[in-house]
Order: sequence, then structure tokens, then C-alpha cells
Amino acid sequence: MLAITSLLAPPSSDHINKLIKSLETEFGLTDVQATPEPHLTYQLVEPIDLNALKAGLRDIARTSHCFVAHTTGLGMFPGERPVIHIPVLRSDYLNHLHHRILEIAAPLCSRTDKYSAPDLWLPHVSLALHDTTPELLGPVLQFLNNQTFNLELEISNLALLHPVGDLFVREEVFMFGE
Repeated sequence: MLAITSLLAPPSSDHINKLIKSLETEFGLTDVQATPEPHLTYQLVEPIDLNALKAGLRDIARTSHCFVAHTTGLGMFPGERPVIHIPVLRSDYLNHLHHRILEIAAPLCSRTDKYSAPDLWLPHVSLALHDTTPELLGPVLQFLNNQTFNLELEISNLALLHPVGDLFVREEVFMFGE
């Protein structure tokens, strides 16, 4: 599976990396670091034609402009391994970009994740996942409670991330307007 994302730029990425590092120091949470660069995920895909998918994403990026996405609060996806995240507020432009990505990806992929459907998609930046437990939630949320989560994220690219061993790394980045 590949991830279609936007990589976050400094200073937002620096702030998020500091939060992630503090969770490692305080609680030993490291699994989120399998994707070393903070990002916003639009869709997970299994491409049938990777070159055509890249061409479609390149075209979307070329015709898109940089914008600011806003975050607020702290979120959690419950379960055996809860995901702790910073919710990204949906805007008309972010929704339109997401729709364009889905439109390009659907016919070029044998599989996509159901949580990327327009009515289910909850854009977010992950802070902890896979190595969390329900028992850790209280202490982690109490620790994070004093942090600021009202961020402005500059969205300036589309990026494909692919698995290499235990990591998800850049396959290719398409800058907006280029």
C-alpha cells in the first residue's frame, strides 16, 4: 500500500516532531515514527498503474496552490491500540483537493481504504499509534493537555509514501504550482 499525503513544512513539522519526541521520552511511544515526516493523509492505495497515478497527482499539484489548514484540539480513534492525533479542520479547499485525489486514484488502484471516502474522512496528524494502549490514554492525554494544538499547517505538496522495511518513506513529492 502507498499513502497519498501532504508533507508538513516547518515550523509546524518541527512542533509536531517535538510533541512526538516528548511522547517517546515520557511514555516510550515510538511507532508513529515509522513515518518520519509529519503529514496529512488523503488516501491509502494499492496502485494498478503507478506511473499513471503519479502523473495524475503531478497534474493535481501543478494546478493547486498553497493554502493553510487549521488544527484544533486533540483527538483519539478508540480501540485496542488507540490513535492519538491532532484533528485538521476541513475547509472547502481541503475538501476539493481530497475529492480531486479520490477521483484520480479510484480508477488507477485495485484497492483504497474505506476511511478515505468523503463522508468518513477525518483529516488529522498522528501523534501516537500502534504502540498505545487504553491504559496509557489517561496519562498521555493529561501530559498533552498543556500543549497547543491550534496550528496553521502550510499545505504545499502532494507526496506518495511507500513502505521500506518498518518505515514509510517518500516515493515522490509534487510541489503545488510546479
